[in-house]
Amino acid sequence: MSPATAQATAQVLAASDETAEAAAIVERFLVASMVPDPQTAALYIAENLSITFTGGRKYKHPSETAAFNAGRYKWVKKKMERTDVVPGRGETIVYNLGTLYGEWPDGTPFEGNRYVDRFVVKGGKIVQMDVWNDSAERILTMRGIVA
Repeated sequence: MSPATAQATAQVLAASDETAEAAAIVERFLVASMVPDPQTAALYIAENLSITFTGGRKYKHPSETAAFNAGRYKWVKKKMERTDVVPGRGETIVYNLGTLYGEWPDGTPFEGNRYVDRFVVKGGKIVQMDVWNDSAERILTMRGIVA
């Protein structure tokens, strides 16, 4: 396809009330997840939610990710720095970026641990969540592994 043809067939979708609501749903979900309050977080998810956490771990419910975090951290919170929204046809993609802070299981504090959470929101519910952060890199560094 030539650039002229691609330009003629491409359609730009603009932000709307739907995209603003998708961003709000994600932020409310994340706030509840930080408590952690998986029951409240579950108010914002679809029945068929698919979560892929760091390391490719697969989950279906916020209670499962809360249990994972309870083993990885003594406690953890997010400093949400920005939310980017990508409108689509029948779905909205929401990226939430920031840093994690808290304590490792041994009580050692940490901060500035970058994260990116990507969500797909359809029909007012989160149907997919993908999570990336620097925790594994920080754990390697704490163990003296530089790779």
